[in-house]
Amino acid sequence: MDKAILTCALNGVLTDPTQHPVPVTPAECAASAREAMDAGASVIHIHYRQQAPGKGHLPSWDPAVAKEIVDAIRDACPGIIINSTTGVVGPDYQGPLDVLRALRPEIGACNAGSLNYLKLRANGDWAWPPMLFDNTPQKVGDFLDVMRETGTRPEFECFDTGIVRSVAMYVKNGMTDSAQYNLVMGVASGMPVDAALLEWLMGYILDGAPWQATLIGRDEIWPVHQKAAELGGMLRTGVEDTFYLPDGSKTRSNGQLIEALAHCAGNAGRAVASPQEARQILGLPA
Repeated sequence: MDKAILTCALNGVLTDPTQHPVPVTPAECAASAREAMDAGASVIHIHYRQQAPGKGHLPSWDPAVAKEIVDAIRDACPGIIINSTTGVVGPDYQGPLDVLRALRPEIGACNAGSLNYLKLRANGDWAWPPMLFDNTPQKVGDFLDVMRETGTRPEFECFDTGIVRSVAMYVKNGMTDSAQYNLVMGVASGMPVDAALLEWLMGYILDGAPWQATLIGRDEIWPVHQKAAELGGMLRTGVEDTFYLPDGSKTRSNGQLIEALAHCAGNAGRAVASPQEARQILGLPA
């Protein structure tokens, strides 16, 4: 991929907006998305938050809330590509399916396999109760069926190497006719942020499939962003993934992070794709 497609991970889930520069309201999301777009982002990956005072750190699967946020982003960012979250724990995932049907986004995150979601504190205690982020083949298939219905490109979220390998099985089985990968590195019980591992994973991605790496951490993520740029991937960052710039300082906004990501592309000799160019590269409707 000669031109680099930059994705802004706009806000994520559960992060406290009173402590970090995380947009919540439609106006905040639109303004942050516009800043990211001006810095080079052509894709906005969005989570939806509750809008009541004091609830902005909590997720919402209300289609009306999601639509208001996405409509505000599209108004502020003509031509931008929307990548909608779908991740939810447990057997009740009707909410994300309803949001997909309401929004019909160009891209939908599709968590491609299950993971024991773990993290330890420095003293060895669990940072949160150990949990299973359950994404069974049935659940994955239900999301893929709705994405086919809405004309949404699935982007397979892969937290571990076996999940990366499963994507080819979904294609061969006929569950989906396209593969776009998001290699998630930095979850404590998943793949580490590691440039050598990223390069090794290239042998397990279907030929010609677009891919990017989500890198969760601090300043240690930036050499791996550079490796992703050199390997020809799409590039992603935002306050969902990190609050830290390459020099170790805290970011004030998504725009600053996307500017740093654009520098990685430039260092690899790659220009940054506009939203229109990104649509053409990915085969999405203009």
